[in-house]
Amino acid sequence: MSNAVAIEKVDPAQRTGAQFIWEVLAREGVDVVFGYPGGAIMPTYDAMPAYPVRHVLVRHEQGAAHMADGYARASGRVGVALATSGPGATNLVTGIATAMMDSSPIVCITGQVGSALLGSDAFQEIDITGITLPITKHNYLVTRAADVAPVLHEAFHIARSGRPGPVLVDISKDAQQGSARLEAISAPPRDRPLQHASELAIRRAAALIDAAERPLILAGHGVLKSQSSKLLREFAEKTGIPVASTLLGLGGFPASHPLSLGMMGMHGEAFVNTALQEADLLLAFGMRFDDRVTGKLQTFAVHARKIHAEIDPSEINKNVRVDVALPGDLRGTLEKLLPAVLARSRTPWLERIAARRGECSRRDVQSLPEGGKLLAPHVLHDLWRLTEGKALVVTDVGQHQMWEAQYYKHERPRSLITSGGLGTMGFALPAAIGARFARPDDEIWVVVGDGGFQMTSCELTTCAQEGIKVNVAIINNGYLGMVRQWQEFFYGRRYVATPLRSPDFVDLAKAHGLCGLRVTKRAEIADAVARARTEPGTVVIDFRVEQEDVVYPMVPANADLRDMIRRPFEEEE
Repeated sequence: MSNAVAIEKVDPAQRTGAQFIWEVLAREGVDVVFGYPGGAIMPTYDAMPAYPVRHVLVRHEQGAAHMADGYARASGRVGVALATSGPGATNLVTGIATAMMDSSPIVCITGQVGSALLGSDAFQEIDITGITLPITKHNYLVTRAADVAPVLHEAFHIARSGRPGPVLVDISKDAQQGSARLEAISAPPRDRPLQHASELAIRRAAALIDAAERPLILAGHGVLKSQSSKLLREFAEKTGIPVASTLLGLGGFPASHPLSLGMMGMHGEAFVNTALQEADLLLAFGMRFDDRVTGKLQTFAVHARKIHAEIDPSEINKNVRVDVALPGDLRGTLEKLLPAVLARSRTPWLERIAARRGECSRRDVQSLPEGGKLLAPHVLHDLWRLTEGKALVVTDVGQHQMWEAQYYKHERPRSLITSGGLGTMGFALPAAIGARFARPDDEIWVVVGDGGFQMTSCELTTCAQEGIKVNVAIINNGYLGMVRQWQEFFYGRRYVATPLRSPDFVDLAKAHGLCGLRVTKRAEIADAVARARTEPGTVVIDFRVEQEDVVYPMVPANADLRDMIRRPFEEEE
């Protein structure tokens, strides 16, 4: 009898909930997780050493979510973040919302107080599923060990299927400590079939495309998410239609291609916005007509018919009414649309756009007046030139983000990682750390402002502890630059709460055990970049740029795309 009891205790088919977590992660192909331990997640951490998954200890849970996000964007796979209950879980919220707005597949696993304590306001208890309901594709509260594995498998499936996004799984401490039989791990996830563009819709779209004289493709993030860059290029070349990109769509169509126009919208190229307003047909591929793209909706492309190909049907006709809806995965839609359209030339339209582009050529970086000052566009242009445009660039949010989009020309998919929809300051450094684990052989540059950098600069020590290399370019203008720009244009130059005192970033890097450099003149850029590229560890470069430089052009909020604020010395179109 005692032998029977002993055998039952070591039943190989039994696993704790904590063990199930790691077994599922391993089966899902997860090789790295980003997290921070605490009381309610301790059983999971205790089980970790037995499994082949690397753990990266962050310095703040927001960093864990951004790292998981950066990993997902750089790899196309699901990123994973771990945190404890209460403040550990709430610190993930900004990163989860960032991933939600930009359709990034991450799974966040949080510990929760024991199920018997739920609702009692126990120490570090928080309703994280309630808090994250609006910013996740789905979330779960798990209170039984037997449910851990099937729920986690389902979470991964939901995160990466359809329009990707974040999923949160909150697991009570007793569910981590309790046991269940191994077969619970194999429960199949539920599947939700995607909508597909009908043959009739494809024919209607093809007819509009064939008849258009001034068509324009608006390429968004969906081009990258659906891995449709090659198909988009074939489609554009066959139809002779030029391609404008959203911020998150940059890299989906090669910047050097003759049909590439660059970025549209609030800080897009002036000639691109003009072309958009003159077009007679817009083909929106994997984009959602964000307000930063459209400007004032009532005056947006009023003379153009519109075709919208989008994986999320809820985005179609949400902001802009369209003539033909093509729901479904963009790759599948393009595969149907490509043979249905006629091959043709649109030389008059391309020549018209080229003339507009020529009129804007004075915005070229070589034409900017220096006056002995280091300008941010010079930094970004020279970084592009010195890296031959081959680096993976991860940007923060603000003026430097827009200058990067304008002056660093992206040729490859997934060569730019940035926070688009939520505009999250502090995103760049942790996201780049996550990207490093996804792309160990790539050259990675972090482009960040002095404001956003200070929000998550603690993760420099994560770089040092993990022995990883990213190069950090701080565009340091001593202000919260984009807010200051708005104050200059719209608030009578009343710079309230935007002048920014910063630590000595070179000394800060050294305090973290890293290399720090400072650049104050354009002639110093090349040597600093070369030094950063040869250093074995993370390098921080403090670029002291002109303080009151402005991102041009700029479309004021809710204004017509034609109503751009232009650089003073530019010729009017």
